Amino acid sequence: MTRTWFVTGTDTGVGKTAVSCALLAAAGRAGLRTAAIKPVAAGCDDLGHNEDALQLMRWMTVSLDYAQVNPVALKAAIAPHLAAGQEGRLLQASRLAGLCRGVMLGGADVVLIEGAGGWRVPISARETLADVAVQLQVAVILVVGMRLGCINHALLTAEAIARDGLKLAGWVANQPGETMQNYAGNLDSLRRLLPAPLLGEIPSMPAFDADQASECLSLETLLG
Repeated sequence: MTRTWFVTGTDTGVGKTAVSCALLAAAGRAGLRTAAIKPVAAGCDDLGHNEDALQLMRWMTVSLDYAQVNPVALKAAIAPHLAAGQEGRLLQASRLAGLCRGVMLGGADVVLIEGAGGWRVPISARETLADVAVQLQVAVILVVGMRLGCINHALLTAEAIARDGLKLAGWVANQPGETMQNYAGNLDSLRRLLPAPLLGEIPSMPAFDADQASECLSLETLLG
């Protein structure tokens, strides 16, 4: 049976791709077939490739074409609805959800759907990427960037996920930069206040390595 999770973050730049790659590495090491999709990526090179999507392809075990992993590749590194507007494109949650289902039906044991930015990032004047997760009815993994303000951002995101009727399967404490002041106190507060288990803590790494980061995660907690 395929298990699918939507990976979101408390903000942009908190390490969604790093955590996704670490989860893929952990699942692959456990002998599971893995796939990932980043339905929308804003910020692509001249070939129309996004670095986050390329990293997902590196760490998943199922072979997919780039267009399957990142079907909507937008050039400008700005909010998706703005980047799409610059290119005269209209993004629709129903179409993006359909593209995700194609990957979900591909036979992988584990599928990760990586969002862009935070939970409520717009894809059009009326829809956000959260609408994709709602249409798919998949559980959510929250990446918390451990920096000043993270408690407020994490709690608001968890509330929004619950309001949308989805389950928060777990969260990961990721340190994208230097260790924050009173890290332990912030982590303890998050563990008490977030309505989901902590899947692991990923420390700051000078050069990120998904294999090394995967050892910081509890895949058993996620798989139940």
